[in-house]
This record gives sequence, C-alpha cells and structure tokens, in this order.
Amino acid sequence: MKYQLLKAQREFLEIPHKYTLDVAVYQGGYGSGKTFAGSLLGILLCLKFPKIRGLVGAQTYTLVRDTTLQTYFEHLDNMGFIEGKDYEWSGTLQKLTFHNGSEILFRHFDEPNKLKSLNLGFVEIEEMSDIPYETFKMLLGRMRQKPRKIWKNFTYRIFGHTNPEMHRGWVYKTFMEDAPPNYRLITAPTTQNIYLPDGFCDELKKLYDEEYYNIFVLAQNGDYNNGLVIKDFTDENIKEISYQNEMDLHISCDFNVDPMCWVLAHKTENKVFYFDEIVLENTTTAKTCEEFCRRYPNHKGRIIINGDASGDNRSCTSEYTNYVIIKKKLAQFGYETDIKIKAFNPPIKNRIAAFNAKIRNAQGEICLYVDKKCEKLLYNIYNLKYKEGTSRIDIPTYTQIKQSKELKYLSHPIDAASYLVDFYWPITL
Repeated sequence: MKYQLLKAQREFLEIPHKYTLDVAVYQGGYGSGKTFAGSLLGILLCLKFPKIRGLVGAQTYTLVRDTTLQTYFEHLDNMGFIEGKDYEWSGTLQKLTFHNGSEILFRHFDEPNKLKSLNLGFVEIEEMSDIPYETFKMLLGRMRQKPRKIWKNFTYRIFGHTNPEMHRGWVYKTFMEDAPPNYRLITAPTTQNIYLPDGFCDELKKLYDEEYYNIFVLAQNGDYNNGLVIKDFTDENIKEISYQNEMDLHISCDFNVDPMCWVLAHKTENKVFYFDEIVLENTTTAKTCEEFCRRYPNHKGRIIINGDASGDNRSCTSEYTNYVIIKKKLAQFGYETDIKIKAFNPPIKNRIAAFNAKIRNAQGEICLYVDKKCEKLLYNIYNLKYKEGTSRIDIPTYTQIKQSKELKYLSHPIDAASYLVDFYWPITL
C-alpha cells in the first residue's frame, strides 16, 4: 500500500538538520494524523537501521496498548508484512521484533526509573504533554545505543505526538520558547487532514466550546481560561430551576463514603437543568437514598439513575452493587427506577469536554443550567483546576484536605454532574 502523506506528516518524518539528535513533536488537533505518523516513523527506522532498539510509550500502558500499538499493527498489515515471517510480536515481553533484528519495546512511563538501564536508538512518546518533564529528560539520557557500521546517516531520534496543551506547559516552553536548533514543533490542525469525512470539523464545531475548538481542532496554543477545568461558565448558566414532579428526574451519582455526591436534574432533548444536589459526609448509599426520598416524597415522573460505572461493581462491604442498593431502597418508598449507565467510565477529559460543550458550544449556544442550590457543584465549577503545566486535574491531597476541609468537595460533584452529560451527549476524543 502506498501512502499519500499530509504535508505536516512528511515534515515530521524528515530531518532538516545535521545534528546527531533530532527531537520532534507533532502537535495536532483530533484526527490530524499524529499517531499515524509516529508509528510509521518507528517502523521506518526499524527497517532502515537493522538491530536498532526503540521504545514506544505513554504515561499509561492502556494508551499504548489501545492506540499506538494498534496503529503499528495497522501499518504492518498495510505494508503486507506477515507475523512469523517479517516480524514477531511477544505479548509477554510487549516487544515487536523485525526480521532484521530491530526491536521496539512498548512501555508505560508511570515508573520511569525502570527504564534507566535501556540503551536506545529512538523513542516515541504518545500524548507527550501528559508525561512529566523529568521523564522526558530521563529519556534523552537513554539515547546511547552504539551505532552499527552499516547504519548510514544515523541520527538518534526522540519524537512525540500530542494535542495542544491547555496551558503553556513544558512542551510549549521546550519547543517554542527555548527550543535548541535540533528541536522541532510541527503543528497540524485537524482541518488540514484531507482524508477525514466531509463535514467532520463542522460537527466538532457544534460539539465543542470555542476555546476548546481552537485548541483541539485548530491546534492553537493558549491559556485555557487560567487553568480552570470548567470553561466559559457565566451568570447566564445560573438560573432558578423549578423542580417538576411530573418530569423525568435524573439522579447522577458519584459514590464515596466521604463525601457522597449526587446531583439531581431534569433534561430535554438537548439541555440539562441541575436543580439540586445531595452531598453527605460519612454516609452510605442507602442513607443517601433516604435523604432523596425525604426531599422528594411524591415524585410522579420516572426516576432515572445515571452516574459512575464502577458503582455497578460489588464491594467487599456489600453483596449488592450501589445501583442495586438504590433500586431496592427507592422501591421501598414506592419508586420504580431505570438504571442508565455506561459499561465503563470514559476518560475524564471526555466527560469534561462534554460538560464544557453544554455550557456554551462554539456557536454560542447555552444548553446547561445550574440552580444556586447546587452549592458544591458551583464550588467545583469555579475552583477545580488543572495542575500547572499539565492537562491533569489537580485533585487535593489528604494533607491539603486536612488543612482545608472544603477541599474534600473538589472533583466529586463535577464527576457526578459530568457522568450524566457524557451519557446522553458523549464526545469521543
């Protein structure tokens, strides 16, 4: 199969200098061909330099396995390579070996000290902005595999691909502000990928808020609302919401003993209205059900339970799952309930993207409203931030919570609220 590469992909693959080390990051929007280009480069290096050793990794192994590794296999199939003849895959060793002796190790970077003994010819980093800068510097020190005499014009290579950073973090600083001459940043907006389906970017514009669209589709760097996780929430999103006892009532749950956080909402076809919350300390699922029934004893519409998919698992403290407990407990009060949850929880960034898109999408439409009674949810909206220089949410530590009790309420209410939005209006990133 012959590939017709995009301009950005070709720029990523080719080296425009004569330094002994090339460090490149392909920064693109969703669907801009980042992982495609990275895995193709890894294979080409293995074919060009026999017995080279490469490392492919990400902060979590799930990302390596489900995204990067699968793209490697797709390339090998497209090239007509046959397992057992042209290459071998060892699931036990998590290693891809080619017929010429080249090999690629697939690893996670969550424990970087375990990688310090490796001597490598190249490294590929999936979602580069998610790894700590210290890990990146450690990988630079692994570029020490001794070149073979048959390797002509060999250059050590570290290459990564990532979405633009929500903040001006270490990738921005390293590749834009203080970039050495052998460090390269290739920017690729989703809109430049001519192989995407017609209308793909137009649909994303409807789904995402404007700032999110600029960053994750147009591949623009920028400060994303001063580090707040929830974007563009204004007084227009706050309104007095009347509970309607004949409408469907949604209970969306995040299960914790301290605190337990449930949000209550009505929804229409494309809008959601959070009118109340139940946030209790040192409690149980059954006691939280009792609090709900105390507040809303005569509901006539359907009660639909949404929330954390892990709540459908049994724990060591009960023979029932949280959702079975809810169903049984509410039945004692005369309520019938429908359980509508996903089979597994999506990545938190998907839920946050869906929540932000409802607050205000790129076309300026507001489809999410919160009543002032939802004090803890509003506290999250105004205070939950990303860790500085990363795209990871800054969850308070146990020590921080001991010093400031209100911090215990950060993350759980927004988790509960975003489970509901993600179930009905999901965004796949």
